[in-house]
Amino acid sequence: MTMESFIIAVEASEGQIKLNDANVITSDLVVDNGVIHIIDRVLIPALVMSE
Repeated sequence: MTMESFIIAVEASEGQIKLNDANVITSDLVVDNGVIHIIDRVLIPALVMSE
């Protein structure tokens, strides 16, 4: 779930992780204020897309 309470589908298969339709390219990248994961798409909430 995102900070705005949207649900994200997470799928793990054959060593690959997907968030909705986005593939995780790099995971567990440590930065000054936490840890990030790099994906190959922008996640846009369905509500925004329908407007």
